[in-house]
Amino acid sequence: MIESVIRLTSIERINEFRKARGWNHASKEKDLAISISLEANELLELFQWLDNSEAVKQTERLEEELADVLIYSYTLADKLGFNIDDIIEKKLIKNAQKYPVNR
Repeated sequence: MIESVIRLTSIERINEFRKARGWNHASKEKDLAISISLEANELLELFQWLDNSEAVKQTERLEEELADVLIYSYTLADKLGFNIDDIIEKKLIKNAQKYPVNR
């Protein structure tokens, strides 16, 4: 017997988590944008008073805060109807044109 494993995408997992808690329709775009900023500030706070080499040792906290930023970012993109991979690709193309590789 062949077993197939279907791995849910990150946004599907985030949406399932939010739906189970009744959060899917509660957040407005503005609120999600504010949450991204707040979580990014929590990430920044980990570096605030430490030398960079000390700050990067806080692996678990860095992972948690970065995950919060990404979760809110994915949720906002999904709410706006954006495909996160597509918008990243478009931005990388735009950045490549703006900042060409100097050879």
